[in-house]
Amino acid sequence: MSSSNRPFRFAVQTFSASSGAEWADRARRIEGLGYSTLHLADHYLGPGPALESTNHPLQELASVPAMAAAAAATQSLRIGCRVFCNDYRHPVMLAKEAATLDLLSDGRLELGMGAGWLRAEYEAAGFQFDSPGTRIARLEEAVELVKALLSGEPVEHEGEYYETSGFSGAPRPVQRPHPPLMIGGGGRRVLGLAAREANVVSFNFNNRSGIIGPDGVATSTADATAEKVGWVREAAGDRFDDLELEIGAYFTFVTDAAEATAAGMGKALGLSAEEMLRHPHGLIGTPDALCEELERRRETYGISYVTVGDAAIDAFAPVVARLAGK
Repeated sequence: MSSSNRPFRFAVQTFSASSGAEWADRARRIEGLGYSTLHLADHYLGPGPALESTNHPLQELASVPAMAAAAAATQSLRIGCRVFCNDYRHPVMLAKEAATLDLLSDGRLELGMGAGWLRAEYEAAGFQFDSPGTRIARLEEAVELVKALLSGEPVEHEGEYYETSGFSGAPRPVQRPHPPLMIGGGGRRVLGLAAREANVVSFNFNNRSGIIGPDGVATSTADATAEKVGWVREAAGDRFDDLELEIGAYFTFVTDAAEATAAGMGKALGLSAEEMLRHPHGLIGTPDALCEELERRRETYGISYVTVGDAAIDAFAPVVARLAGK
């Protein structure tokens, strides 16, 4: 299937909850509104100067137990982490958790993996923050190892970063040969890895600065995203049409005042209102305008899988109702 004809899917990425009941209710609401997936991210810092220095929102919930609770509260909603930071857990541990989540959710896991990028989080938690090349090389080896572990076959792996031997991965996931693998990032090397190894390519900012800010946003404009899709197409070769292309719409505002909203956002990020309205990580406008823009972007980039933040769950629901599965 050509990526420009792939049916739309929509997800919500959410970080916090006030109680177990509130979390379960939110998961059921997301499912009922037609979103395909509930995503978390993989961040650990609580409130304090380290988190403040990153400009990243607080993630109160750990990803794995929150994903499990969301699956238990729903019937068909898929669960995922967008994306697990490879340096925060050994691939043997990740594969075990992923297989268990897929088994206990009856095959509803989407397994997201990334190289890690939030410098202050590494430093605050005491993780070594290596160069991008080293982190991506380690991710590449981890992807190979996780796939082997999820296959259920005996694992004998001796690489540059990991050594495992003498056992098979267990349990076996419901989805075979493994749950759909999402690899996310914003640079050419990690997107090339995604193109070769993933089922879902997740486009993000190039977070080379190690924080969220205008520098990263500027690496993901309309022209920059077109270039990224080109990198993926080149690296994927014959498997490009089998890939699902996903993006996080971090700046989602369902509003009748699109121009004013875009101008305000753009001023803070060093972009014009027009650049913000066309920014692939933004969705600003009425439901009708957003439907039209999403269809244009699917035709232009092949992106059919869109993740919005939890603040937009209800306001964005008319777009989901109109486009999901079409």
